[in-house]
Amino acid sequence: MSAAPMIAREKVLDAEGARRFAERCRAEGRRLVLANGCFDLLHGGHVSYLEGARAEGDALLVGVNSDASERAIKGEGRPIVPQAERAELVAGMEAVDAVAIFDEPTCERLLRELRPDVHAKGTDYTKETVPEREIAGELGIRVAIVGAAKEHDSKRIIGGIREGTS
Repeated sequence: MSAAPMIAREKVLDAEGARRFAERCRAEGRRLVLANGCFDLLHGGHVSYLEGARAEGDALLVGVNSDASERAIKGEGRPIVPQAERAELVAGMEAVDAVAIFDEPTCERLLRELRPDVHAKGTDYTKETVPEREIAGELGIRVAIVGAAKEHDSKRIIGGIREGTS
């Protein structure tokens, strides 16, 4: 008999749960990948990004920006979808093993605390423009640029909805 599948919300971890998940991956010899983002209105680009990130290792933990963090990055009127719901939607993706919400504008703290083997970023970055590249280098974390070329973005989708052109 196979084990019952995890419910998405069970994959959303607090800080301690994320640390335990990372420790368990290391103890089992699994390569942990950390990806991160706001994920405010999921679209095909997010799927490509997270599937590409998962292909870089044996387990994928996704950091989701908190509401306050996204608002600081994207401005007033964001997020559209609250953090708990964004985290659960991301957790519901097959490629994702765990999700943690973080409050900072970048995931440097998560990199320090979780020490993943790989830090995955989408194709809107290059290895030279990844905000966390210095801390990743300091910690010996490989940076991988993954996913399809960026053709979708939440900002454009939200703008189209607000203007009635979507």
